[in-house]
Order: sequence, then structure tokens, then C-alpha cells
Amino acid sequence: MKKNIIFSLLLMGTALLVTTSCSEDDLSDQSVIKTSTQQRTDLDNWLEVNYLRPYNIQVKYRYEYNEIDEGYYTVPCSYEMAVKMAHILKYTCIDAYTDKVGIAFVRTYFPKLFIFEGEFHYRNNGSFELGTAEGGKKINLMGLNHIDELGSSIEGLNNYYLHVIHHEFTHILHQTTNYSAAYQLITLKEYKSDKCFNSEFSDYLSRGFITAYAQQAADEDFAEMYSNYVTNTAEQWEAWMKQAEHPALRDADGNLQFEGGELVYDMNARANGRDLIEQKLDILRSYMSSVWNIDLDVMRESILGREQDIIDGKIDLTTTEIK
Repeated sequence: MKKNIIFSLLLMGTALLVTTSCSEDDLSDQSVIKTSTQQRTDLDNWLEVNYLRPYNIQVKYRYEYNEIDEGYYTVPCSYEMAVKMAHILKYTCIDAYTDKVGIAFVRTYFPKLFIFEGEFHYRNNGSFELGTAEGGKKINLMGLNHIDELGSSIEGLNNYYLHVIHHEFTHILHQTTNYSAAYQLITLKEYKSDKCFNSEFSDYLSRGFITAYAQQAADEDFAEMYSNYVTNTAEQWEAWMKQAEHPALRDADGNLQFEGGELVYDMNARANGRDLIEQKLDILRSYMSSVWNIDLDVMRESILGREQDIIDGKIDLTTTEIK
């Protein structure tokens, strides 16, 4: 995919700002700007042992102009946050797939290049990019300087950082061996392309889509189904399915009704959103199992368990000690 923007969030009129004060104590002697004489760091050595040698996966955390989108104001990832993200990515994603599917699978199919950026890509309309991907091989992860605040819960960890990885990984898999054509026929006439985030299509659940972005195209729908399933609990999934059973309430002019920023559902009427999503889930489940030997429920349990370990502080995210 050509520079495919994966996710963005509306800031609802407020920008995510982080103010800092500078003093001599705040300054570090470890530059995040790449130069021709850049010295190796402990993180470089740790990445070589834990990423490059076993998986041929490269992580770039120093600021490289050619690796980022020059259309945005960009900020380097701090050394400390790069260390944390390297641990989070490996433990929750790479190790999870290695444990359940095998190291050969990860070596072959997992994205081969990760670019760490310190700040999100803010747009003039009040939204911002969380991550981008190119060709299924390179992923830019953004906003890493906010990990401590935004990644303090499983929900935040997934919404801001990890969801994009599982989403893009799904693209690599289906571009290698495609899923059944029956999948896209389930909601063929409902894909909205660039209009998928329009407020008029906010009733995506009752229309048979797990997220607004899933309405963009069948491939995005497929990737959203997988990435949302493995990063959310069975209880959360069932809550979404309950919403999908009912159409969103509209006024006399056909406009969707919102209360406190949330859609209002007509509990006295029925929608077939749940049936449509579950048809898609059946195809996804069969595809992942038969083609890649991935059990969705086993993978979800592993991923969520590992993410909980991160939140509970069971994993040291600050060490660069090589074991």
C-alpha cells in the first residue's frame, strides 16, 4: 500500500499539548539526531540482539528526515521512550506471535522496519495521525513521547500504539494468501471509501462494520476485524455486538442522534449489524486457522495477557541489559 494512513483521532476542539521546562538536569548527552559519527548506544546493542539477529527486524529511533513525512512538523522520539516502546512491541506482539505460531512465521511475515517518532502528526482540522504504513513492510509509530500518559491502560496502549501493528500485519498476511471473496460480498454496497469517517456513517456497527475505518474498503474491513478482535476482551466484543443489534436513532430529517457525543440506539427496533459482523468473523476465523494456524481466541488471550503484564509493571521497560 502506498503511504497508507491507518488511523486518526479527532481532538474535539482541544489539542494534545505537553509542556515541559528545561534545565541542565533535563538535558541528555545521548542525541536522537542521526549523524555520520553517531556512537552506538546500549539500545542499539539491545535491538541487535533482540530484533535484528533473531528476526531481521530493524528499529530506527533516531531522527532521520528521509524516514518521516515532511508534510508535518515532526519531533524525535526520546531515548527513554524508544527503550520502552522497543520492549512493549517485542513482548506484546513479536513474542506473542513467536509463542503461538513460531519464530519462522514471524521472521517471514512480520513487518521488517519500525520508525519511532516522538509526536503525532497533527492536521489543521483538529485530528492527528497515530501511525502510517508503507507496503506492509515499514510502520511509523507516532506519539511515543506520550507513552507514559496514553499507554497507561490496555485500551490506551492499543488505541494509540499497538492496534496499527496488528492491522498492518493482517494486510501482509492477506496480501500473501488472500481471504475468501465471500467476505467483501457481505457488505459490498456499504463501503464508503474516503467518506468512512463522515458523521452520517457513524452508525457503522448496526451497518455491519466493527469500526468507522472498516467502512473504507474490504481489505481495511478485514484488517480492522482481526486487529480489534485480538486487542479487545470478549466482554467488549459482546458489548459492540449488542449495539450492532439495534439501529441508531435518527430524527425526522434522517440525521443521526447523539447524546454526550455518543450515538443513541433505537432499542425498540432491530438491525442486522450483528449478523453481518459475525458472518465476517466466521470467515476471518476460518482463514486465520486454515491458512496461518492462528486461533483467534488463543491469540487474543496471549496478546491481552501480555498487555496486562505491561500495565501491571511485570516487565521492566527501562533496561537495555542483554541476557
